[in-house]
Order: sequence, then structure tokens, then C-alpha cells
Amino acid sequence: MSSLPFGSWPSPFTAASVATSAPRIDGARFAGSEIWWGESVPAEAGRVTVRSSSGAEILPAPWSARSRVHEYGGGAWTAGDDALFFVSGADQRVHRLVPGGEPEPLTPAGASYGGLRLQSGRLLAVREDLRPDPHRRGIVEIPVDGSAAEDDGALRVIAEGTGFFAHPALSPDGTRVAWVEWHERTMPWDEAQLAIASLADGEIVRIASSAALQPEWLDDTALVYADDASGRWQVQRLHVDGVTPAAAPIALTGTDADTGYGLWVLGNRWFQPLADGRVVAARTNGRDEVHVLPADGTTSTALDLPADGHVSVDDVSGSRVLLSGNSSGTTPGVWCVDLDSGRVEAVAGGVPSDPEWMPGAQPIVVDGAHGSVHAFAYPPANPAHTAAPGELPPYVVFVHGGPTAHVTGAASSEVAFFTSRGIGVLDVNYGGSTGYGRAYRDRLVGQWGVVDVDDVVAAARGLADAGLADPARIAIRGGSAGGWTVLSALVRGGTFAAGISRYGVADLRLLAAETHDFEAPYLDSLVGRLPEDEHVYVERSPLTHADRIDVPVLLLQGGEDRVVPPSQSEAIRNALAANGIEHEYALYPAEGHGFRSAANIVDALQRELAFLGRVFGFTPAP
Repeated sequence: MSSLPFGSWPSPFTAASVATSAPRIDGARFAGSEIWWGESVPAEAGRVTVRSSSGAEILPAPWSARSRVHEYGGGAWTAGDDALFFVSGADQRVHRLVPGGEPEPLTPAGASYGGLRLQSGRLLAVREDLRPDPHRRGIVEIPVDGSAAEDDGALRVIAEGTGFFAHPALSPDGTRVAWVEWHERTMPWDEAQLAIASLADGEIVRIASSAALQPEWLDDTALVYADDASGRWQVQRLHVDGVTPAAAPIALTGTDADTGYGLWVLGNRWFQPLADGRVVAARTNGRDEVHVLPADGTTSTALDLPADGHVSVDDVSGSRVLLSGNSSGTTPGVWCVDLDSGRVEAVAGGVPSDPEWMPGAQPIVVDGAHGSVHAFAYPPANPAHTAAPGELPPYVVFVHGGPTAHVTGAASSEVAFFTSRGIGVLDVNYGGSTGYGRAYRDRLVGQWGVVDVDDVVAAARGLADAGLADPARIAIRGGSAGGWTVLSALVRGGTFAAGISRYGVADLRLLAAETHDFEAPYLDSLVGRLPEDEHVYVERSPLTHADRIDVPVLLLQGGEDRVVPPSQSEAIRNALAANGIEHEYALYPAEGHGFRSAANIVDALQRELAFLGRVFGFTPAP
């Protein structure tokens, strides 16, 4: 083993290998005798295809299954026994594709669709129409024979309004539809209702809920859904008389974990009922476990699975369950589990990681100003190299977006890109993150730019105080809301020697004026209401205090970002230039909110490594 300075270790994890090694998995379905799953293709500008366990590509290029409902999309495809139903990323119309044939449109042009659900041969979806003012959204049934391809009037509108909708579910007898909805002035993790409609007479009953998620019918008289009135998202069983609750809901899970998290996309499913009454549910307390809840309500059983992060319980067939997600010991994947035999099969991805190159993340908890702060530490790891005795490693603190989201300590080629070179990574679930209950995520209410900054600073200092990181060589990196925390922490000063902001927020008033419908009320809870709280928006914004930033900054931005437009990064760039602060700005014209193209992923990672080398005084290996 040779001795080289941290940051300069040769590594097989190139930027190009990171871009192609772990495509994003986008759900899985049983399709006849096959299993189909969605998968991104970074080499094709992030196109999302659908592949089959038979080895076939079901959705050929140039088609891409991508929804823009609520901007973040989700649920852009589903499967029948012999056909694929998908939302075309190009025009947002729903199409039907029989493998080997050509896609046929099922909806007219103009609106966007997502959250597709095929049950008993009937196709339900969330529709979003941004043409009228105010914008309209709702739950619709789409004829699968193509009769609505040119006629909006042929779609069956089940519910509609100016709020938001998710997770339509058809009752087994086909007479009712359940879904989740929330008001246009709130976020779904703050308040969302369970609703049930009668298809015979249009009656809709809205059931008092805290932050409801994902209704699923057990039979014609009962359904399960998740709600967090207890402070944790729990699976609830509700008996109904038609569309009316027949009794109070009964919790099937405990309050030591969450079954559910922020409803950013429409395709996530945290649980699925089986025909025999059992329920398979993912439960999160930092990391995920998958449990089987017995029909008789006795103690649940945890499954022994590789998947332990952002697990989606995508589909069931008999005793078989399809799961997709991340893992602390493998690449992201799709797994098929037979609950009766116990067999676990990796259908896609799920390749075990090499512990010498990618050791498991270490969960850590540090004391912060607002309570405990949870994080995952990835120390430098390279079986061929070490540093000189006494040298402490540089670290990059990762700050996730959202901010109502979380990280799980998953194995990651992106993390290994840094750690294999001798740069540690600390991934922080600051206050406001999901996965630790409502009280933990409510820490950020009215305190965005305060609690998140305090927590990432506490986590970084805790690592340095423990003698695990060089306190003079800690950088901070984040995207979107994570980019806001990066810039806010640099304004605070004193902890981080550099910052990397990917499409980060710099000016709250600009964000409030330019952001899209789904997140329009987000700042009300995170910061305050305009115009009465405008002074808070001004005081909190990093752009207001850009003169306090005194360390180098790398800014990375997508030119077509409609969530955090380029004006945000360009405003902070101009301020840094005016103040003579070392900075670099890279604009990727064809990218939106997040980078999907392999070429841009590669360029961004290479820029980050070179930037860290300049700031921290090491020369990256070729």
C-alpha cells in the first residue's frame, strides 16, 4: 500500500463510470410472465426507458417515459399483461404500446398526466392543465381504446379543482375511487386529505386526515392508507360503507418509524396489500426496513433484504412482491421477493458493492442547537493507498435538496468518486428532513436558512472535533434547497473552506416570484408569508449578504430549470464577481432541475474534483 496525500489517490471511479454505473430506477411492475422496470439512460440525455426481465427494451428510443405533473412528475408508466401505458416526455400525452408495435396516443395534447394506475383494465391518472387561469388538476379515467386521443370530453373526470391530487385507486368492484388531495396553499406533508368518490352518482367524501398518503383497497369494504396524526406516518386500516367511514381508522404499524415520506413525485408506493390480507410496508427511521403486516394484526415480520433506502413497494402478484430502491451494500436495484418461500431475486441492478472500495456508511448523531442531528459518514477508502501518518482527510458535506427529503446512507458511485480519492463525505439529514417523524421535519417551519445551517455546521464540527476530518479542509455541496443551505452556510462563515452549489436558491423573493405552482406555498411554511414577512425574505437570502462570502464557490446550473431558474445562480455569480471572490460558473443549457445527461454529469463531477484540488491543495490523479 503506497502513501499519497488525501485527494490525490488514483481511483477506478471516473466521472464517466459514475454517470453510467447506476441508472436511476423508476418503478417496477409485473407484466404477464415478465417483470418490467423503468430505468434512466444517461447516455441518451437521461431518457427513461422501460426494460423487461426477458432482456428486451419495451420502450425504444427516442421515446421517454417522463411526467411533468407538479413539475417533479412520477408515475409516468404502468403495465398491463400485454401493453405498456406511458406518458411521453416530449408531449405529456399518455400512450399505449404493445411491445413490437408503435405507441398510440390515448389523450389529447395540451395537458400533462402522471401517477398512472391500471386496475381491472381501467386506467386512472392525475391530470394537470396549465392552460386555464387558475390552473386545473384532477383525477381522470382514460379510455384504453384511444377514443379520447383527440377529445378531452371523452375522458371521465372523477374529481377536479385548483388544488393538487395524487394516488388514485379503484375499488375491487369498480364503483369507487380513492385518492389523496391537498389545497393549493399547502404542501402535502403538512396537510393532505383522503378522499373517496362514488362513480355512480359523483358523491365525494373527504376524510379528516393529517398528511394522508397512498390509499389502497383491501376489499370492497376496507382500505389502507398512511397518515401521520401520531407524529409518524403509520399504515391505517379504514372500513367504509360505500364512500363513508364506518368506524375510526386503526393503525397497523407503530410509531417508531415512518411508512411514507414527502410526496414529491407521484410514483412512490410505500406499501401494498396482498390478496390474503397481508400488507407489505417499507418503514423508515433513517434507513428503511420492509415489514410484512399480518392480516390478523399480530406482530409484523421484517424481511431480510439488500434494499434499505428509499424503498418503493411497487407491485404484488400472489405471494410475490416487487421492490425498488437503494441499498447500503449494493447498487440501486429491483428485487422480487416471494413471501411464502422467502426467495429474494435481484431483477435489475442490486450488484453487491466491494467493501474495500465502498465501505458502508457510518450513521452518526451529533448534538446541535435544536436537538440531535442525524448524518451518514463515508470515510476515505482505497485498498491500494493511504495517507501519511498524522494527515487528516478533507471532507465534503453533502446537503440534500427538498428540504423535506432525506438520505439513507446508500452505497453510491458518486460518493465513491470522492472517497476513493481520499476525500471523505458527510451526508447530513438536517432538521426538516423526513425519516425521523413530524417533529424532526417541523424544526424547519419558519426557520429555513437557520436550522439547516446550524445542523450542517454542527455535523461538520462534530466530525472535526472527533479528529476524523481536517477542520481547515471541509467543503459543503448541495443542490436546489441544498444549494440554498450551501450559500447560507458560506454567508455564516467560519466552518467551510469552499462551497459547491448546484442550481441553488440565492434570493427568496426571486424564488417566490418565479417558482412553479406545486412549491408556491412552500416558502409560506419555511420562511413566512408575503408581503408581511418580506423583511425576513430579504434578511435570510444569501444574495443579501453575498459580501460576507470569503471562500471559493463553484456554481452549476441547468438552463431549462423551472424550479430554480438560472437567474438565481447568475445573481450570486454576479455578486461574487463584484466582490472579487474566486468562483466558477457552469451553465448546462439543455438541463432542467437536476442533471440527466451523461456528458453533463461527467463535466460537473470533473469540475468539482478540480475545484476541490485547487482549494484544498492537492493534485487529483489522472
